[in-house]
Amino acid sequence: MRNLLPLIWRGNSERYRLLGSKCEHCGGEFFPQRSLCPHCRRGGKIITMPMPRQGKIVSFTLVHSAPKGFELETPYFLAIIELANGVRLLTQIVDSPAERVKTGAFVKMVFRKIFEDDAEGIIAYGYKFKVVQTVEQTPKPAQTKMIQNNPNKPGKPSLKPQKSKN
Repeated sequence: MRNLLPLIWRGNSERYRLLGSKCEHCGGEFFPQRSLCPHCRRGGKIITMPMPRQGKIVSFTLVHSAPKGFELETPYFLAIIELANGVRLLTQIVDSPAERVKTGAFVKMVFRKIFEDDAEGIIAYGYKFKVVQTVEQTPKPAQTKMIQNNPNKPGKPSLKPQKSKN
């Protein structure tokens, strides 16, 4: 892990404060930070900005076979998170029971240890996310059901939604 030391120090602002970029020309937001906008291909109009700390899980996987240095953490969840501004990032899901980790679940950023070199070596910290609300816990709009009989065409179901009496 010692060979990661330069990378750790260079990425402190991104990892510690979840800083990204915004193009002042087209309004695109990016993470990690960029010096050139990939949409309008302009440089010089890129500003640093904090990314939202909330989002939702777009996709996830349970890791059983971890890369070197993370073997003791298995099994753990990795997820693609879509932040409130639409930016997506890959991160670890922590402090969440397996039954709460689902596509669409709402998450928030937490600050956690990423790894430590050894008992007296460097400790790297950074962002991870935890589930704060699952899809089942979100308020649902008024439920609708389909009318089984279409008065205009007997025998054919209607596609017009009707408010449920429940």
